[in-house]
Amino acid sequence: MEKAAAYIEHARDLEVYKRAYAVSLGVHRATLAFPKMEQYALADQLRRSSKAICANLAEGFAKQTRSKPEFARFISMG
Repeated sequence: MEKAAAYIEHARDLEVYKRAYAVSLGVHRATLAFPKMEQYALADQLRRSSKAICANLAEGFAKQTRSKPEFARFISMG
């Protein structure tokens, strides 16, 4: 007898979200070692863009009940 697939209730339970979050943490740690001059420009941009991936996945996940194409659009942004 096959085990029924578990329903995913939160975006943070998605494997792709977990991996994106891990990458985001890695990017944040790496940018802390950037030179002081780059902390407010390049490092900040890298941090924000890595966090945007998780945000897009979560937003798309929330919209999937209304529109599968909208969910796919947000997933492709990530």
